[in-house]
Amino acid sequence: MSLLLNAKWVRLVWFSALLLALAGCSLWTGDDGRYNPTPLTEYKAGLSARVAWKAQIGKGSGIGFVPQVVGPVVYAAAADGSLGKFDLATGSPAWVVKVDKKLSAGVGSDGKTTAVVTSDGTVVALDDSGQVKWRSKASSEVTVPPVVGLGVVVVRSGDYRVQAFNAETGERIWSVQRPGPALALRAPARMLLLEGLVISAIPGGKLIAINAVSGDVQWEGTVALPKGSTDLERVNDVVGLPALSGTLLCAVSFQGRVVCFDIAAGGRTVWSKDFSSSVGLSSDAAQLYIPNERDAISAFDLKNGGLAWRQDALRHRKVTSPVALPGAIAVGDFEGFVHFLAPADGQQLARILVGGGAIQAPLVATPQGVLVQSGDGLLVLIGLN
Repeated sequence: MSLLLNAKWVRLVWFSALLLALAGCSLWTGDDGRYNPTPLTEYKAGLSARVAWKAQIGKGSGIGFVPQVVGPVVYAAAADGSLGKFDLATGSPAWVVKVDKKLSAGVGSDGKTTAVVTSDGTVVALDDSGQVKWRSKASSEVTVPPVVGLGVVVVRSGDYRVQAFNAETGERIWSVQRPGPALALRAPARMLLLEGLVISAIPGGKLIAINAVSGDVQWEGTVALPKGSTDLERVNDVVGLPALSGTLLCAVSFQGRVVCFDIAAGGRTVWSKDFSSSVGLSSDAAQLYIPNERDAISAFDLKNGGLAWRQDALRHRKVTSPVALPGAIAVGDFEGFVHFLAPADGQQLARILVGGGAIQAPLVATPQGVLVQSGDGLLVLIGLN
């Protein structure tokens, strides 16, 4: 994780090293061992995890490279410019192509149009046979995966703009921008397309809901307010993908809070708690699951925010944002392991080594199991018994 800096604040670039330490991505390896990854220990297995299939996308991955499941297929991309469409049940590729530039963000798709973003901010849209439909330029670098649907391709760029392009022609049809703080995280933020609205984090601890077709802003909610006297202390960006459970929309920020809004009541805040995460959260019908900056994972009651449990067995293992599955919560770590925890009490249920370097991309729940994109661009489906 690093900092995304407004150009006029280039002089502050040295803060990135400090933020790495604060965010639980610590570079400190002092003799006291406080930040050493927790060693893996034996436990009584409650589930059996197995690799159902593997498929090579390309080379390279990162926090913005999240596989997209659309019905019975998976779309995925790698940093070297490769992207493909795969059968969810078998991993068999329908097509794999490579664009002419490296990618800074992964794939978004609605099954008709599939979009990726290159390192120079070019949005590339393909049809469902893997042929390029159009290329259009975003206003600046994009590290958040696009969302595609309702005839639009939406990206969030580093200059705090959310922009939509016509899915058929590539014409830019709307742009929404909010003032940004001096410092913002290049964090694993993701957008959500929900009932015609694009839900996006904007720097400064806020969520915004935009009509996907017209670009009209429908709602803005505050997850956290900046605190502290320095620019670094005031960084409080929303991270990960907002979680939707029933009428509750929940989000968490770095150096801020976890908050649940009732979207049926106009976005009223139901509950909030001070919390800091650098990767984001996930939910099921009963609880929220969130790693803190030191990778201790907590479960909160969705109704009132009460702490259900906390699991410290993965501290400093640089875990991904969690994903909720039937009967398990899964996270990846820096060594290529995927860990499964019990939703009821956080106890370890299973562990499997995917390999291929650190897992940084968020895991994806599917009807067949959990999808993992490894650090070397391998797509893996893990099944549970």
